[in-house]
Amino acid sequence: MINYFTIIEMLRFIFKSLTAMAVCGILFSCGKVAEPAPFYPVPSENQMQWQEMEYYAFIHYSLNTYTDQSWGYGDEALELFNPDSLDCRQWARICKEAGMKGIIFTAKHHCGFCMWPSEYTEYSVKNTPWKDGKGDVVGELADACREYGLEFGVYLSPWDRNHPEYGTPAYVEYFRNQLRELLTNYGPIFETWFDGAQGGTGYYGGAYETRNIDAKTYYQWKETFAMARELQPGILIWNDGGDRGDLRWVGTEAGFVGETNWSQLNKEGNVEWGMLHYGLEGGDSWVSAEVNTSIRPEWFYHESENTKVKTVPKLMETYYHSVGRNATLLLNVPVMPNGLIHPLDEERLKAFAQAREDAFADNIAYKARTSADKVRGGSRRFSASKVTDGKPQTYWTVDDDQKTGSITIDLGEEMPFNRFLVQEYIRLGQRVRSFTIEYEQDGEWKKIMDATTIGYKRILYFPTVSSQYIRFSVTDSRACPVISNIEVYRAPQILDAPAVWRHKDGKVSIHPVDAESEVYYTLDGSVPTAASLKYDVPFETEGRIEVNAVAYDPVTAKTSPVASASFDLPRTDWKVVGAEHVVKLFDGDPVSASHQNGNGRFPVSLTVDLGNTLNVKGFKYLPDPYIWGPGIITQYSFEVSTDGKHWQNVSEGEFSNIKNNPVEQTRTFPVSQARYVRLNAFANTENNTNIGYAEFNLITE
Repeated sequence: MINYFTIIEMLRFIFKSLTAMAVCGILFSCGKVAEPAPFYPVPSENQMQWQEMEYYAFIHYSLNTYTDQSWGYGDEALELFNPDSLDCRQWARICKEAGMKGIIFTAKHHCGFCMWPSEYTEYSVKNTPWKDGKGDVVGELADACREYGLEFGVYLSPWDRNHPEYGTPAYVEYFRNQLRELLTNYGPIFETWFDGAQGGTGYYGGAYETRNIDAKTYYQWKETFAMARELQPGILIWNDGGDRGDLRWVGTEAGFVGETNWSQLNKEGNVEWGMLHYGLEGGDSWVSAEVNTSIRPEWFYHESENTKVKTVPKLMETYYHSVGRNATLLLNVPVMPNGLIHPLDEERLKAFAQAREDAFADNIAYKARTSADKVRGGSRRFSASKVTDGKPQTYWTVDDDQKTGSITIDLGEEMPFNRFLVQEYIRLGQRVRSFTIEYEQDGEWKKIMDATTIGYKRILYFPTVSSQYIRFSVTDSRACPVISNIEVYRAPQILDAPAVWRHKDGKVSIHPVDAESEVYYTLDGSVPTAASLKYDVPFETEGRIEVNAVAYDPVTAKTSPVASASFDLPRTDWKVVGAEHVVKLFDGDPVSASHQNGNGRFPVSLTVDLGNTLNVKGFKYLPDPYIWGPGIITQYSFEVSTDGKHWQNVSEGEFSNIKNNPVEQTRTFPVSQARYVRLNAFANTENNTNIGYAEFNLITE
């Protein structure tokens, strides 16, 4: 039988034991707990500084600005380059006010014209009327960037359609000499861009020829990269994946990278499109993604695109799909023939900057109370509070053998939100494979969305929800997750211009981007308001018309930018001859597509019977936009006929850069009478004879 004193001694023993355990716990939690070991590969210091730039400018300007071409041929006359208002300080000021951190300039594009007085060629600004041959655009822009606190980078096209030695070993030395000039004479260079376009037709200093090279070996990139890094130790080298620089192309110029985006590739081996777009989990080299796209459909300035500058909602979408997906955004702004950035582009860039500021103005999670289901070693050094402290060098993490974990954020009261930003501490590597965000409602957790990789920065946007509590959960990770930052916002709605198209029967459809907006339109060229015609269903039209439309928010009384669409004659009577299955050419829908199979032979011809004779002065070709679709026409001719038997060739040439930028192609020619028209394809992007068409249209008089 246990007596009273025995019980007392037992209780004392238990108390002492519990006290000792508590002390040990305190000592453990307050003691030094080692940080996680790096999970390789990890970014270099140069790569980190570049990633933190997030957003910077591309500026395209060259001789082909004056010929309205996408790619110059190398035979453009030097006398064309004589801008009357060129002001690099204007470019730099606009980029600074837009929130950009740097500028990459096309020092030499494919035409071979050098925007600096290179001593290795006569095809440069030194032989133009501008400033009597004493000007240097590269130098002026480098100085302007320093004045406005911007980083400066250069684009140097490896392909040169002017140089007579292109395709020979001698050209490689010429190319390196020019690179050495750029990396030696203009101060610090943060990035150099070597375009992947190479080989093909060109003027080549006096003769129109086709020259092809082996892109994998011709430029001897390993030696060229080494020279660049020796001359500019802080430089980042962009590449298209074939040769491993520091950064990679994402496989498209449309303005987005994959929802899953790893910052790794393998140092050796081929790089498929999927690796460019999504990175390579487990790759042995850190090669981050850079999203390059233009504020207009094409890279160089074209007056016809003044109505096609990207809207603020589209630019915000691009931002979320680039910076918000673990990449940087390189946004192109073309320069007009007078040497200035167009006022509309400036206006749109500033509005984009304001939209970003508005979206991320109030981080409601800053210094919010947090808790985690697990913490590395129980140490306060790695607690959940580190993700909301606003300090980039602190982070929450868990023990090495744990690859999941959750953080709950208490906002203090119920609050609405629609943006969630999360960052890994990538100096220790990219780890997270997948995660989930949830909000608490009526005592239950409800999922907002699932997502995959994080990396440097991931931004999720979703319809507004309200809650006091948000839960972030890593559901899978390659190693223990290391999360440095979480931010939560309520971004205001930005109305986007509706889509407008005309069907084959002449009816016009207008579709808002969101389901909550009302749509109003005009047909007289005026700007629509809430007092204009309200769109409900497709309406009938005749002849040439101009449709202006806006989306309207009845709650805020705000309107979207104006969607403007000009339509030529209706295509009601048009018929495809000999290929009746090609039925979506005239439906007005830019997404739907028709296809033709050339059965291994060129040309692949699309013949259209217009139903009656028209005065034709141009055509429009919109390729199939689907990335895995059939080929896109690159070499073409266009013919007209009054009887379907006798044909006249009225236009021929190439659609430059159309593979990476599959926008509508417009070609004009002298007015010709036509009952029949024929578009002939002589080459396509896939090196086969399959052709895809989204839309085909004419310009008539």
